Order: sequence, then C-alpha cells, then structure tokens
Amino acid sequence: MKWSLRNFLASCLMVGLVATILPAHAAVPTELAQTPRTMAVDAWHWPWPSLTSSSTQPFVSERVIPGGQSIGIKLHAKGILVVGYHLARHDRMGVSPAAQAHIQIGDVITAVDGKVVRGVSEISRLVDLAGTRHRPLQLSILRHGTEISARVQPVLDEDSGSYRLGLFIRDSASGVGTLTFYSPTTHHFGALGHVIADADTGQPIDGNGQIVHAAVTSIDRGESGQPGEKRGSFVNDHQIIGKITRNDEFGVFGFMQVAPDHGMYTQPLEVARTDQVHAGPATLLTVVRDQRVEAFRIVILRVNRQESADTKGMIIRVTDPALLARTGGIVQGMSGSPIIQDGRLVGAVTHVFVSDPTEGYGIYAQWMVQSDATKGLRQPGTPRPHSA
Repeated sequence: MKWSLRNFLASCLMVGLVATILPAHAAVPTELAQTPRTMAVDAWHWPWPSLTSSSTQPFVSERVIPGGQSIGIKLHAKGILVVGYHLARHDRMGVSPAAQAHIQIGDVITAVDGKVVRGVSEISRLVDLAGTRHRPLQLSILRHGTEISARVQPVLDEDSGSYRLGLFIRDSASGVGTLTFYSPTTHHFGALGHVIADADTGQPIDGNGQIVHAAVTSIDRGESGQPGEKRGSFVNDHQIIGKITRNDEFGVFGFMQVAPDHGMYTQPLEVARTDQVHAGPATLLTVVRDQRVEAFRIVILRVNRQESADTKGMIIRVTDPALLARTGGIVQGMSGSPIIQDGRLVGAVTHVFVSDPTEGYGIYAQWMVQSDATKGLRQPGTPRPHSA
C-alpha cells in the first residue's frame, strides 16, 4: 500500500566502506512510498538472488543477542573489480587496451592466463611481465554472473614508464557500520541490513573479510536536505573479532566466537516474526560516542506487511531528545542499529529520509536472521583504485 505521495530523498547509512560503507547510495523505495529516493545509512549493488523461496518455510523464531556496537568492516573481493578506465599515453595518444577489448566497468577479473588473482599488486606484476615479453594477457572475467574471457595486449605508458591495460581496479573496501545481532548458539552475526556495494560502480562486492572493534570519534548532525554522519575509526584493527562470509541484500553475515564488547544485552532476545511488529513505541540501540552502546526512544510509524523477504519493511521516527540533540536523527553509520519492541528484536535501521532526518526505513530482523540461516561511506576507509 502506497502511504505517501511525498518525494523523499533517503540515504543509505554506512560509514567508510567502498560503498559505505559510506557512500550514501541512492535507492528508490518500493511499496511504502510512491516515488521516494532513499539513501542507505551505510551502503555499498550486485545481482543477488532473491530469498523469496525461504518464505515458503515457517519461521522458527530464534533467540539472539542484540548488537548496536560500532564495528570496523574489512571486505575483500573474490577477484579484482574494474571501477574505471585509465588512458595510458602511448605513441603520443591516450589509449585503453582494456576498453578496446570490450572489458566493462563492473567486470570482475578472476584469473590471468588461467591463474587466479587475489590482489591488484599481482595484476600489476603480471601486466608488466607480459608487456616486457610483448605478449597479450588472457583475462577470465565474471560479468553479471556469466564467465567470459578477453585478450588484452598491455601497452607501455610513456608517462610512467610502466606497462598498462588502461584500467582502474580495486580489490577491497573498509569502513564502519553497526552490528545487528549475535547468536550465542551458532556464533553467527548479522550487520548493516543492506548490501555493501562498490562506491564507483554500484556493484555489490562478492567476497569475505573481517570484523574489528570500532569507535565513534565525532558526529556531523543531519539536517533537512543534508544527511548527517558518524565519523569513526578502527580500534585495535589487528584484533579480528569476526569473519565475514557473505555480503547480500540483507546485510553482511559471518562468524564470531564470542559476543563483542560494549553491548547492552548479555542475554538473548526472541527475534520477532514480521506479523508481531506493529506501529508504536520502540527502542533503537546505537553508538554516538566512543564505543558505548546506548538505547534511544523511537516510534515505528508504519509497517509494510511482507509475505516474503524484502527490504524497507517499516518506517521509523526518532523521538528521543538526547539522540535528536546529538545527531539530528538518523545518520550515516547507523545502518544495522537494532530496533527493540515488546522485548523482541524486530528490525534494524537501514535508510534515512534526507528531507527529514528524523525518519527512515528499517528492515525486519526476521529477514536478516532467515537470510543468515538460509544461506548458512565520504569513505575514509575506501582504498583508491589502482591503475593497471
């Protein structure tokens, strides 16, 4: 049911990943509003399979420990992502051999001459070696789920003195987001509530990675037309507290041996079914200073009854004077912040309405937990793309 004709600009909420994890990525909300654009409060986009088939099975409620902690995310792609073209100066002309070979932005290079490649430095070495031997490279590429190959001849860039394919490439992303839940029985965790996509291409990053502790160092308050943001940093980034095994439309998921520090809850809560969530008062858990998780009052304004797994299941409004004073409402970096209602984990914050930062979208916790069970960022942490 379409509840509003207003045009909202909403922003995805995540701080510091190649896709924020802070790039406020624009998305068009479905079903809840007719034409709003939303910005994820951490956002990173790839053709991920739908989870609608999981909805045919009755949801057996689980008990998990709500999070709210700020976490540092390090995500490593399963290949080398092509994020742009680089013109090498050759014979007094700007050329891109890769563009001439019809390699596209968003392609993922998985192997060179049949050898799996895992980092941009490895690509650079192979390109230079092929260039000095005056032979082409055979690239194995994943494009929208289809494997293809391309033959590319490196050229000598007269400006740098190195051989180039004429591409900008990236192999990782990092940033700060919010933990949604941790299961003490399975040691699984879920965070963010939306996919992490590359900032330059909009492609979801297919890969794995690590979770570390993070702290909020300052906050830029949100105002109408200008989303705010948490500014954070990694804490003891050599101390890995969890491993990411999947990044999909419902968040990032993986394993933790123990619940991370600084949480408000030590005992698990029941995960609400979607039909148990209702309009009315609720509580938001998040960090606004250092590493301390705090509880803030919100109201669930409207729920969208979803028969199958989907995003943007509810609209929330921040009502707590303390949070409004510190942040102006929902800000980037809050993606994944748990929502508690009637003693249950009901959802997580995912988007903010840019026209009114006190309001935003949330995803049902059931879809995040069910996704985990079924499939068993300005961006200070975003590495600059390398030329190849």
